[in-house]
Amino acid sequence: MPDTLTADLGVFDSGVGGLSVLRELRALLPHENIVYVADSANVPYGTKPPEVIRHRSMAIARFLVEKRHARAVVVACNTATTHAVNLLRQTFSGVPFVGMEPAIKPAAAATRSGVVGVLATDATLDGERFASLTKRHAEGIEVLTQGCPGLVEQVEAGDLSGPRTIDLLQRYTAPLLAGGADTIVLGCTHYPFLRDTLQGLLGPTVTLIDTAAAVARQTARVLADRHDPDASGAAGRVVFFTSGDPGAVRRSLERLWEEPVQEVNQLEV
Repeated sequence: MPDTLTADLGVFDSGVGGLSVLRELRALLPHENIVYVADSANVPYGTKPPEVIRHRSMAIARFLVEKRHARAVVVACNTATTHAVNLLRQTFSGVPFVGMEPAIKPAAAATRSGVVGVLATDATLDGERFASLTKRHAEGIEVLTQGCPGLVEQVEAGDLSGPRTIDLLQRYTAPLLAGGADTIVLGCTHYPFLRDTLQGLLGPTVTLIDTAAAVARQTARVLADRHDPDASGAAGRVVFFTSGDPGAVRRSLERLWEEPVQEVNQLEV
């Protein structure tokens, strides 16, 4: 029988990449009960049409809000944020949704060369939100973008440093480096799991930036306004659901979460 935990916070992603956000949330909010949904049957979102991304995001949000009574939801996926977060906020007007955006603003502040590179899915880079973000926060900065087909699948498979992963990383970063980028934005929640490998390839002169910690801080502010913290000091629980194969997803979760995962529940949406 699926775990019936009522969530203080819901979190979802196309797969296991949102764990990069979840670990920051757990560090800041250790007493909150969290339900995490990996839509693994439909990963990656970055190759899907916008209407499919919106449909899946709506179905998962409905599960988290109506079935798990989440007080807030983190859309721990840049692609889903790009194409669905406005619809989610309109549909579930009483529940705050915290989305992901590529870290253009801090990257623009950090660059020394005046050139910022962005690694992201094609669906994120093609969205209006990304164009608006760049226009607002990168005035006077050259922003080079690079879609990264295949990287999400490598992370989902737990291959963070194998030959295929290294080949993809070298291929996708080469044009950014050639263009003078000294700061690179990890614009997908899967990519922080490749940070060590990527930094080793690029060297210490290239700065890597993602937004997981900033999203966790914003979520903590939102939850502080929604309910009082647990005065008992008891540790919160994390319960996992997936639309894919629970056994396979459990193995992926344990590799990336680096904690025992007791159970992964089947999501029927």
